[in-house]
Amino acid sequence: MPAVKKTRILLLYGGWRGHSPKRFADFALTKLLTDYDVTCSESLRSLRRPYLDGFDCLLPIWTFGKLSDKQQEALLGAVAEGLGYVGWHGNASSFLECRPHKFMLGGQFVGHPGGNHIKYPVRFLNNDPLVKGLKDVTVRSEQYYLLVDPAVKVLADSPVHGGEQRWLKGVTMPVAWKKKWGRGRVFYCALGHTVNVLETPPVTTLLKRALAWACRNSSQKF
Repeated sequence: MPAVKKTRILLLYGGWRGHSPKRFADFALTKLLTDYDVTCSESLRSLRRPYLDGFDCLLPIWTFGKLSDKQQEALLGAVAEGLGYVGWHGNASSFLECRPHKFMLGGQFVGHPGGNHIKYPVRFLNNDPLVKGLKDVTVRSEQYYLLVDPAVKVLADSPVHGGEQRWLKGVTMPVAWKKKWGRGRVFYCALGHTVNVLETPPVTTLLKRALAWACRNSSQKF
C-alpha cells in the first residue's frame, strides 16, 4: 500500500524576540504538530508562490516585521486559494504596515490594559465544534485589547480587566475566532504571551482543533 500522505504545515517563526519565537516554535513542534509533515522557516522569504501552494496550513509565530509587496500578495493570495492560517497572540501585531493582513486575520492588537500579569477568565462559547466540551479557564497573563472584524465567528471571550483605563472594565473582548478569506480558513487566538498559557489543556486542545480545521481541503465543516 502507498504511504498515507501527511498534511503539510509551514511553521514560520521569527520577528520580535520579546515574544520568544523559538520557544513557541518548540512548543508547536512538540505539542501541536507531531502528526503533520512540518517545514520550519525563519525567513519571510518563504512567503512566495508557488512555494506556499505546496502547504496545507501556515502557522506564523511572528510579531512585527514588514512584508514586501510581493510577500503580501503571495500570502493573501495563497490563503484566498485555500491555504489555512492559524495564528496566536503577537500575530495580531504582525506586519503593522500591511492593512490587508489585518483584514485577512480579522483583528488588530491595540493594547493590553492592566499590564502583563493580570488574572482573568476565558469563556469558551460552546456553539462550535472547535470549542465544544472545553472548560472555561482562568489565566494570568496579558489581556489583549483588540479591534475585531464583526464578520468573524467568536469562539472564546473574556471580560476586560481595564487596568488604568477603568472605563473599559467589563467590556466583552473576543479571545479566539475563526473566519474565511476566500477559500482559506483563518483562526486566531489572543492567548500566548507565555508558553505556559498555551500549555493549559483546553487551550492546547483548541489549537490542535484549529489546525485540523484550517488545513486545505479539511473535511470539517466551517
